[in-house]
Amino acid sequence: MSSYIQNYRIPTTIMRGGTSKGLILRSVDLPNNKFLRDQLILRIFGSPDSSQIDGLGGGSSLTSKLAIIGPPSHQDAHIDYTFGQVSLHQNTIDYQVTCGNIATAVGLYGLEEGYVSLTEPLTCIRVYNTNTKKIIAIEIPVANGQIIYDGNFMIDGVPGHSSKIMLNFLDTGGTHTGKTLPTSNPTDIIQIPDGRKFEVSIIDSINALVFVRAKDVGVQGTELPNEINSNIELLNTLESIRVEAGILAEFIEKREGITPFTHALPKIAIVAPPQEYVNLNNKVVRKEDIDITSRYISMGTLHRAFAVSGSIALSTAAQINGTIPNQQVTVPGRGIRIGHPSGVVYTESTVLNSGSNWNVPRAAIGRTARRIMDGYAYVPFSMFHSRNETEKETNAVEMH
Repeated sequence: MSSYIQNYRIPTTIMRGGTSKGLILRSVDLPNNKFLRDQLILRIFGSPDSSQIDGLGGGSSLTSKLAIIGPPSHQDAHIDYTFGQVSLHQNTIDYQVTCGNIATAVGLYGLEEGYVSLTEPLTCIRVYNTNTKKIIAIEIPVANGQIIYDGNFMIDGVPGHSSKIMLNFLDTGGTHTGKTLPTSNPTDIIQIPDGRKFEVSIIDSINALVFVRAKDVGVQGTELPNEINSNIELLNTLESIRVEAGILAEFIEKREGITPFTHALPKIAIVAPPQEYVNLNNKVVRKEDIDITSRYISMGTLHRAFAVSGSIALSTAAQINGTIPNQQVTVPGRGIRIGHPSGVVYTESTVLNSGSNWNVPRAAIGRTARRIMDGYAYVPFSMFHSRNETEKETNAVEMH
């Protein structure tokens, strides 16, 4: 008897989107029971385990990402996209956040799978992100009835060149709270448990971010991953700032014994004025080639590049008078060049003042994506039996 019979097999696609990599799963292939679905997905990734050695996860926050694809639930969309950040250390999947990098992969996947007819020179697929309840309009180049994969566009943090995929995020201001400035203030003062106080800016645009000055936490802002990830005192300080800002903006419920790194929102980023530094590829990032220097923390570690959603929040903040990013940029404008550990990322946003609030009708960024592999992920029957799930729930996973 084949050993395959002892396993469920789930159709799985591995894709890179921007500077992230993840798995694309179809909702039709997953259990309706959400608990059972998430246990299945965690087993596919090999979580919880920091190396994810027994699954398809890559052992880092950038390679432990999930996209669940389904038919559109919004009348103006072609496809639904639910993002999940699969924890390396805990038995959880976080659906509160979103990922623009993986959205790039979803757009390409949607075209390749025929969710929308190809039109030249650009095909726009409208992806409804269920996490944010917003539509992302993704433009992909097409010629002679075929998707164009080769091109001269590149993004720092990914080797080689590809065709440019343009992500247009619509109406991103106040994605999670209804307000681009959740506290209504460009800056706030928070106090962490050891008594130290920090000035922060909290911005809600696609994802919610806390911005703090690099100098206020004792760094230059040009540090590379090893320098920050080995600095436990700094990481603990940043986590305390993030949690207190999250409590202030009502993302996190104030209570005793908050476990570090368990609340996805808000994220946190360090910002500093433009300055020269050597990036991860041993290339010099020149001061005159960037508008701001920043470092983005994801799940308690430094992002090797800069998250798309984070760059949108930063470009939004840079245009709002008085915020910490606005104070750091050379010349505030619709476009911003962010210096990050792998190089530079350019993002543009349209930010409009509306009384006491700020609207962001459009934000855009160019990315690349690639389908890496299609196949089946295998999950043992015993996983479900050991959790005492009912036969009905177990049978909700279809074999393919």
